[in-house]
Amino acid sequence: MAFDLVVRGDLVLSDGILEGGYVAVRGGVIAAIGQGAPPAAAETVDHSGMLVFPGLVDGHMHTSSSTGWPGIEGASRTAAAGGVTTCVDMPYDVPTPVTDAAILRDKIEHVHRLSHVDMALYGTIRKDGNVEDIAGLVAGGVCSFKLSTYEYDPVRFPRIDHPTMLRAFAEIAKSNLMVAIHNEDQELVVRLTEQARAAGETHPIMHCRTRPPLCETMADLEIFEMALETGCHVHIAHSSLARGFDLAEIFRKQGARTSGEACIQYLCMTEEDLLRLEGFGKCNPPFRSAEEVERMWAALAAGKIAYVSTDHAPWPRDRKVYRGDIFTVGAGLTGMQSFAPLMFTLLEKRGLPLTHMASLCAERPARFHGLFPKKGAIRIGCDADMVVMERGRFPFDPATIQDREDARWSPYEGMEMTARVASTYLRGGRIWDGKAVLAKPGTGRFVPRQHGECFLG
Repeated sequence: MAFDLVVRGDLVLSDGILEGGYVAVRGGVIAAIGQGAPPAAAETVDHSGMLVFPGLVDGHMHTSSSTGWPGIEGASRTAAAGGVTTCVDMPYDVPTPVTDAAILRDKIEHVHRLSHVDMALYGTIRKDGNVEDIAGLVAGGVCSFKLSTYEYDPVRFPRIDHPTMLRAFAEIAKSNLMVAIHNEDQELVVRLTEQARAAGETHPIMHCRTRPPLCETMADLEIFEMALETGCHVHIAHSSLARGFDLAEIFRKQGARTSGEACIQYLCMTEEDLLRLEGFGKCNPPFRSAEEVERMWAALAAGKIAYVSTDHAPWPRDRKVYRGDIFTVGAGLTGMQSFAPLMFTLLEKRGLPLTHMASLCAERPARFHGLFPKKGAIRIGCDADMVVMERGRFPFDPATIQDREDARWSPYEGMEMTARVASTYLRGGRIWDGKAVLAKPGTGRFVPRQHGECFLG
């Protein structure tokens, strides 16, 4: 029987590269993989000479933290252009975070109307500790939970106190779902920020100085001790420090279910970049030293990092402009449209195998969030999600970002990438052709967690 689609190219799998390969698609699902002469199909697309990766799974991004659920439309457009076929969206939405089953249903409805790519969703709890709503969120299909040890907003992004967090961990443990934690110590950050402001020290580097490495590792120890106590899979949502992965490993050896991810900025950006970028380089945790970036790569090479994400947070440009007080600037970076080109470039520059991108940016996030084997790999039975990378020299231009106009900025502006996204396929349909997003709003679907297994690598 002929296939609906055959895509030809060099296939980058998590364990090797299949040169001169093909992927055959039927009904939106990968039905055959091979090398050499391709089988008959209603349509054959020849990307010979290019690299075909599984569609990326961004395990940590925010569509709606600044603009509410309408932000799903623009963020998913830039995902398609960046080779991200599945977004795992954070729950800290404006004006109401995803704290119960009814809110989750409303957000799913918006995904089905607005998204250009598929989306899995995090759930969370309120500051007052509505732990009883966790079971409803699990039943509704959330893939994971997100809580914070630091408070940005008492409603949208609250700090969860230790007794409430302990209760939440115990309840989440029943489902085997992962709970990711924003890991910064509240007391340290607040006190250091107060002292800096009192001294009139509000220039960009003070963002790093008021959020030192200690504020991360103290939070890591708290959450990992609670993981050991409750049996919950507790995950650092973004470690800027190699030590965070070491701590996760230490606790795993003691029987805890602990892990951590690296956001891509912590693999390439330093404090010096914050001085250059000012507000457009502000994110939490902040950039670290060049030496810490090297330690992060050592952790990656040692297999200690669960996966790599973007923490994409497309604040309006005006919220990122530094006007003399770095503490008033919104914290977060754009990153999805640059995700595939940047990861490709960083791996090539370090002489590391491109299979790391297939693993750390697709298969492993899909596994950690319970979306595998539907998502995350080029293998028979998976959704036919693919990103085609063309080698070359391509300076990153924020003007090409496919989001709303005030989100067309990037900390990677002008950075030369060694590849670009030539095409993106979602369930066998081309949604990006290298120049334009071909998908319409509503092309994307909500992807519920596929199973209740716990994956630790």
